[in-house]
Amino acid sequence: METQTPILSRVAVRSLPTREQTVRRAAQWAAIGPYVLGVAGILAALIVWEVFSAFGPVSQHHLPPPSLVIPTFLTNLTFTQFWITVGQTMWAWFLGLIMAILGGVAVGLLIGSSKFLRSATHTTIEFLRPIPAVGLIPLAALLFGPRIGAELLIVVYGCFWIVLIQVLYGITDIDKVADDTVHTLRMTWLQRVRYLVLPTLLPYLMTGIRLAATVALILSISAELIVGTPGIGRAVAQAQLNDNPSAMMALIITSGLLGIVVNLIFRFIERKVLFWHSSVRSEVAA
Repeated sequence: METQTPILSRVAVRSLPTREQTVRRAAQWAAIGPYVLGVAGILAALIVWEVFSAFGPVSQHHLPPPSLVIPTFLTNLTFTQFWITVGQTMWAWFLGLIMAILGGVAVGLLIGSSKFLRSATHTTIEFLRPIPAVGLIPLAALLFGPRIGAELLIVVYGCFWIVLIQVLYGITDIDKVADDTVHTLRMTWLQRVRYLVLPTLLPYLMTGIRLAATVALILSISAELIVGTPGIGRAVAQAQLNDNPSAMMALIITSGLLGIVVNLIFRFIERKVLFWHSSVRSEVAA
């Protein structure tokens, strides 16, 4: 028995995971864990949806289960008209977002470069930016009718303030010592913008653009739904009028997937543009 005790102890010690194995498993879980949890969350949501549709208080006709909606969504992928509809929404989204970015950056640089303009426009900006863009839908419908101009008005108005505020915050965050150094070196306005303003502004601007991209998609579909401009929103309204809830839910799922794709694309662009920034480098290191 005395000779067996050390042998058993060595076997028990060998069976315990080493520190390297623990670290390796933690790294593997950190790499695949979020994806596993994401898939599990989606499956759980689909199961809850299926059960609620079958046994919930809402009629199954008005809330079709995913077992009906998902096949409808997959069938839509084979139709040319579906992709035309998606393209119409994304074209309006792209135009509105570009206009809002260009306008927000130009106006933000102009206002942020002058203390007088910041003080003179502060009250006006704080009054206008809380106004919801969807509140302009009746005005847009009167001005442009069911055309892309109405959709662009709503998208540009809603996203312009997001970009503008981020630009103003970025300019406000400029280091005073660095600003004094620029004045001491007698740099021109363009040199000041290039070497001082843009490096400080860029993280704020990229965040504003990423947020504006998602908001632009929401406003585009909302405008199409109410005004009737061509796109996913109008297709949802037509499915509702035709009493086709499965098609309507399939289009809503399409909208959600487009939002995920847009957010992923702009997060990727943000990481590439801000590769030098501490927040991105710490995220990559983690």
